[in-house]
Amino acid sequence: MALALLYNIPNPVTAQETTTSDIVYTAKFVCGSISDNTGPLRPGHYDTSIGILNKKNYEIGMTWNAVSNDNAASNTVFRKLGAEKAFGIHCNDIKALLGMDTTRMVEGFVLVRIPTSSLRGFDNEQIVLDSDDISILDVQVFYTANALETLPREVAHEKISFYIIQDGTGKIPKSSFRKLLDVSVPSTLNEITDTEQKVKSIVASKFGLDKDDLGKLRIRVKSISVGVGAMLDDHAVSLHVVTPYRGS
Repeated sequence: MALALLYNIPNPVTAQETTTSDIVYTAKFVCGSISDNTGPLRPGHYDTSIGILNKKNYEIGMTWNAVSNDNAASNTVFRKLGAEKAFGIHCNDIKALLGMDTTRMVEGFVLVRIPTSSLRGFDNEQIVLDSDDISILDVQVFYTANALETLPREVAHEKISFYIIQDGTGKIPKSSFRKLLDVSVPSTLNEITDTEQKVKSIVASKFGLDKDDLGKLRIRVKSISVGVGAMLDDHAVSLHVVTPYRGS
């Protein structure tokens, strides 16, 4: 399953730029669920987690805000991030800041800014960065997508062993009569089911029998065993490292 991603293109840095411009990281986000085929993304559930690490050995001041693709912009949040400390921004944080409900699908960008004028050393001296030394943060974006309605889970299966005793339709090969046959079906927990009817329906589908033919078919169930199959999943992940650039 492919996840469509848009990557930020860093602005070129020239020697003439001043050291007072902000350092900016732009991270694409995709949050919410899609139930139809009207958009470029497949129907499914999409989530984004933005991890931010201060790589320096001094505290920094930074701001972040979110801008959705429909031009809605959030308020700006300021926070101080200690030396070699990290925090995360998740879909719930982004939607809360944009004032959106948790189910609505929203795409856009998170803008993380570091005013270079706020960079101070241990003695409160101004830290001056050259054009090749603007990577203050490590910003990584983790995307997940799942096309299923529920989270990945293990699936229980019933293995049913049975015999075909009689076929009044003449549609089933004689070689299948009174021979031990097996079929595996998803297990329905805490439900009462007609195992014989379940097997008959599978046999009917296999040999092209209609509803009237089912009454002419006799089977005998020998045994039923339950096992756990592989996890049911339609899940994709992607990681993107954000490159900083100098903003105004």
